Amino acid sequence: MATTELVSEHYEHVRTVFGILHGEKTADLLLRNVNILDVHSESVFQGSILVYGQRIIALNPDESIVHAREIFDGEGMYAIPGLIDTHLHFDAQLAHPAAFGEAIVPSGTTTIFAETLDFASAAGEEAVEAAQALFKGYEQLPYRLYAFAPGKKTSVEVTDAMLKMEPVIGLGELAHLSYMTGNDDDFRKSALGRANGGWVNSHWGVTALSDMQLNYMPAIGAHNNHDVWNEEDIEKSVRYGLQTQIKFGVGSPEVIKTMLRAIVKRRWPSENFQLCADNISVDRVLTKGHIDWVISLAVEMGMNPIQAIKMGTLYSARSFAMDHEFGSLAPGRFADIVLTDSLSKINPRYVFKGGTLVAKDRKLLAPVDLDYSGMVQRPQPGLADLAPGQLDLTPIELSADGSQAKVLLFDVYGRGHLKFAQEVWVPFRDGAVVPEVDGFALNRISVVQRYADGERHIVNGLFKGVAVERGAVSTFWPAPAAYFVVVGTDSAEMHDNLRQLDTYVGGCLVTEDRQIRAELALDIYGVMADMSLSELVDATRSIDAALDKLGHRNEGEPVVNKLLTLFISLDRFGFMV
Repeated sequence: MATTELVSEHYEHVRTVFGILHGEKTADLLLRNVNILDVHSESVFQGSILVYGQRIIALNPDESIVHAREIFDGEGMYAIPGLIDTHLHFDAQLAHPAAFGEAIVPSGTTTIFAETLDFASAAGEEAVEAAQALFKGYEQLPYRLYAFAPGKKTSVEVTDAMLKMEPVIGLGELAHLSYMTGNDDDFRKSALGRANGGWVNSHWGVTALSDMQLNYMPAIGAHNNHDVWNEEDIEKSVRYGLQTQIKFGVGSPEVIKTMLRAIVKRRWPSENFQLCADNISVDRVLTKGHIDWVISLAVEMGMNPIQAIKMGTLYSARSFAMDHEFGSLAPGRFADIVLTDSLSKINPRYVFKGGTLVAKDRKLLAPVDLDYSGMVQRPQPGLADLAPGQLDLTPIELSADGSQAKVLLFDVYGRGHLKFAQEVWVPFRDGAVVPEVDGFALNRISVVQRYADGERHIVNGLFKGVAVERGAVSTFWPAPAAYFVVVGTDSAEMHDNLRQLDTYVGGCLVTEDRQIRAELALDIYGVMADMSLSELVDATRSIDAALDKLGHRNEGEPVVNKLLTLFISLDRFGFMV
């Protein structure tokens, strides 16, 4: 039974709303002169929106009697619901929650459903306390945050503790392949997610599993699937009853177009789909947009504009049974509103969260004053005994005539596919591997374990994704295991680069002739920068600028973000121990 205090609170609210609508009390905001998108009837009507206590309390109220503390003229723009990202690794975007909000909110995103597994894994024994610090003050963020406890990369105990926190609402994505082998930790985490009445995120990898194996995740109650890459994947995901999240993250620049074209071509009902980023850089958001960009792209691909908007609003909210809270502009919902001058090409001119104007013309109006410096760690170097020769590229196998060598080839754009790593034949001359494939010169790559108990685990190969003529670039990622990746042309230069990055908690480093040319420090457990958005963007762009001088011509996502996506597949396909 509800407590007396709670009943009294609700009593005051319903009386106040009644009084406002009868002109006896004052609302917080009257948003006038807008063309309101009704996602329920798929129609647009001219009118106004009345807001009180962060929620919409009336459409087209009688303006001759209502009073509001603030009146905002919408200038005839379209009012659409705040946009929603249904699956986002917000702990893997390098920005802390406040800086991340400074990037996404001006693009119209007012709600995210976020994974926390990399952050919790990186924090190790401090995972529970670190998560509490990460979520501290989350209500002050300019977007709504719903988080998931780690379904992988952490212990069962950490998952259990985080399921009890706010704003955690369920279990995050489970281990990509281990749940198919009968792993007891996966069983226990799934049970905890189900017992807590929360959602269970899926990461089932339909490109890698047999049809029989596809049954398992939806059979145990997995709710959604963001791991689709093509038309066949989408069809299977929908058929097996999963909420299917169309993603556009780092490393897959053409995949989003492929998937949107498939939806249009097959005329699949858009109610089957939601939109998500999965992994995305803040630089990418600032230059192209977030969910707003995908909606506009869907229209470009031939989708009806209102249907495209519904994938990023109503259908996303409905997939988590939260459409009574947001996802549409109707009484009782949060007043999360985006004003745009077009429905076919979303241009967020004004963004409101709970009736408060938080962004204008793609700029956050008031950055949130949240301090994350307490999570900054001290470096713990681990490469003191690393030797340059350990990074040399040696053949897996030599051809019978000794003219060719078999080596590993890694492809940054192979993420999510079995083509991420392949064995290829390359020339072998004068006792050394010639780093070229089909006549094209490639850089070398080394995957290096940071902390070794005995023999250090190192994997050397060739790499498609970064092409420098000299110098080296390295990155570090601590989840689920602490590893470096370094790319270059010379073992000595690559080795020196790694030894310098080893003096940081984590980050990315570009060197030439043993001199640092650009750096990005990730001091918050090795996964986040204790920086403002502008500082972070400047740092990532400095990495690209330095690499440009070394011969690399980058397109799309910043190099640091591209390299960090490697760790997903390195873990997935067993290249880390």
